[in-house]
Amino acid sequence: MGRGADARPAPAPPGSPAGGRAAARAEARRAARRRRSGPFTLGGTDGLRRLIPQALVVAFLAGGTTAFVAADKAVRLSVDGVPRTLHTFADDVDELLAEEGVTVGDHDIVAPAPGTELSHGDEVVVRFGRPVTLTIDGRSRRVWTTARTVEEALHQVGVRANGASVSVSRSRSISRGGLDVDVLTERTVTLLADGRARTIRTNAATAQEAVEAAGITLGGQDTTSVPPDSFPRDGQTITVMRISDTEEVREEPVPYDTVRTEDPELHRGTEVVARAGRAGVRRVTYAVRTVNGVRQKPRKVSEEVVRQPVARQVRTGTKRPPESVRGADGLNWNALAQCESGGRPDAVDPSGTYGGLYQFDTRTWQSLGGRGRPQDASPEEQTYRAKKLYVQRGASPWPHCGRRLYR
Repeated sequence: MGRGADARPAPAPPGSPAGGRAAARAEARRAARRRRSGPFTLGGTDGLRRLIPQALVVAFLAGGTTAFVAADKAVRLSVDGVPRTLHTFADDVDELLAEEGVTVGDHDIVAPAPGTELSHGDEVVVRFGRPVTLTIDGRSRRVWTTARTVEEALHQVGVRANGASVSVSRSRSISRGGLDVDVLTERTVTLLADGRARTIRTNAATAQEAVEAAGITLGGQDTTSVPPDSFPRDGQTITVMRISDTEEVREEPVPYDTVRTEDPELHRGTEVVARAGRAGVRRVTYAVRTVNGVRQKPRKVSEEVVRQPVARQVRTGTKRPPESVRGADGLNWNALAQCESGGRPDAVDPSGTYGGLYQFDTRTWQSLGGRGRPQDASPEEQTYRAKKLYVQRGASPWPHCGRRLYR
């Protein structure tokens, strides 16, 4: 059956140890109240009647006081390193902490463990857990520690702090609210610069800091083989890049166009250059970068045309050439062409004097009605002019190959 709101806990059995301690405490409190009520006197029968029960009470109280004194114990309580000695009737660690208003959580340490019975002279130690955000070489994690200082916390979580750079004083206290701690361990880094290798031990947080720690100065466009703000790892090699930038200005040709126009006075396949083309000139500026003495590919920055190109003008014949020349038809003109030029209409001898299938010189060509150079004319026109020449002079213009006309 449930107890009402004014119910009291059931008393312990008189013969039990807990009952004895409770009785001793109750008697001690009653004795204290009687002492505060003042002395009494003996007188007559009433006084005697009062004396007998009081004597009995004194006898009982003497035994209760002994039990009360036995229940009281002196213990030492240390809370977060602050010790004090106190007297308590608490039976175990839980009761002691409750009496003293000490609340513990999952990350706190209590020794001996909660629930352990207390004896006179015992020591109870409480250490509160503290959250620490620990960032080691750029990597963060949250840990709980009962250490009271940064130095103790680093040792407790196993951080190799020898030679390390710590963002706060190692002797700084850690409040129960926690603390952020950045640690940069000491690492070995090799710097390659100006043909030399320098190996240092450093706490640098960036490649830039490692370069400076090695006594290397970066100037102008100089940089490193890794991003300057990257974290230098243990054993890493960082190369310093000496960079110089210059400009080069070059004059480059601008190609000309070729414009062709039809000429009905020229035989088909014949082209005559009416005006020679001329290339223009542009001025181009390049940025040239040199890295550690090695020239990089130039990069175009700007350009300006300083002279415009002149187009080449060519007249192209549309007139159909005659195919027959009396007195020259029926000869083996193909054999003659093969002997003179290998059958190539645009062939030119090494001296540049003779050209075309039949190796005309320009003067003879033009005397036969040809225009421009023979090698620029069509094969049909070249054969036509060769036939006309044969009618005038026979095979003599071709002293070595002329006999092939008759095969």
